[in-house]
Amino acid sequence: MVELNPYEAVLLSFGALVFGIFLLVRGGGWTIDSAVHIATQRGLSPMFVGFVIVGFGTSLPELIVSLLATLQGSAGIALGNVIGSNIANILLILGLSAAIAPLVAQRSVSLSRDLVVMVLSTFWLGWLLNSGGIARWSGFLMIFSLLVYVGFQFLQAKRDQAHEPRLDLFKFDSDAAALFFLVCGLLSIAVGAEFLVKGAKTLAIVLAIPESVIALSIVAVGTSLPELTTSIIASRRGQTDLVIGNVIGSNVFNILMILGITGLMVPVSPGTFSPQLAAFDVWFALVVALVFAALLFASGKITQLCGFLFCLMYVVYNIYIYTAHL
Repeated sequence: MVELNPYEAVLLSFGALVFGIFLLVRGGGWTIDSAVHIATQRGLSPMFVGFVIVGFGTSLPELIVSLLATLQGSAGIALGNVIGSNIANILLILGLSAAIAPLVAQRSVSLSRDLVVMVLSTFWLGWLLNSGGIARWSGFLMIFSLLVYVGFQFLQAKRDQAHEPRLDLFKFDSDAAALFFLVCGLLSIAVGAEFLVKGAKTLAIVLAIPESVIALSIVAVGTSLPELTTSIIASRRGQTDLVIGNVIGSNVFNILMILGITGLMVPVSPGTFSPQLAAFDVWFALVVALVFAALLFASGKITQLCGFLFCLMYVVYNIYIYTAHL
């Protein structure tokens, strides 16, 4: 076996990271486009498409990455990926989208309910990480809660579809073409996740950086690129409901689905991840979620100034984690 010097190892692991992110973005794009096409052909509302279809689709990279990381004994990558992605979804993705054009939400009972679920899910995760980790029963409850909520969302969307505008964001010539790209997208995500996890683990070892730091920053941004792409496209086309629903849905899915499945398969105990994740990062994610919810409750919009401030907060946060975790 050929021994690599540190410089070559860094280049190789970084190359694996970049290739993995490329496959995740490409696969995520295909998956989202095809899922949105199939859903909108059946008359589902933009908020439902954003929260459930796009939210689930854009969370697939996080799901596969977190599962692979946990199965390979790297719970820090799994948790850091989810927490970091949720922070990036609001501060980076909503920040950039709002910087392009102010995000004005249509106030509704369903939006308020979704925001409350997002905040409560984040608080639940913080409580779990500080009181014994994610056991199998916790994972089961998280998945069950998500299924009940998605079922309720679907029934609500079917009742409201006659009063909602049709979403015209992504197009395919036929359902068969959409299904083909859905399969291709899922395969690309699976392969990309494998490269991303291995690249992140190797980079952490070579640079002597905790896995959780790599996961909170590089891996989190990489797996959030599908959300970023979708949100920027939607923002430029005036589909603010899709942007906001995408972020809320992705954050809820990241916690309840990804960590629920992860905990059900491989319980996550406190000794398997960095204490800093439970002591600070998850609570910072909660504060960010509360600020986001408060803005929408108070004014119903995220201004361009707020967008720039969100981006600035994200830069400051990343500087902090590289000093606090090291």
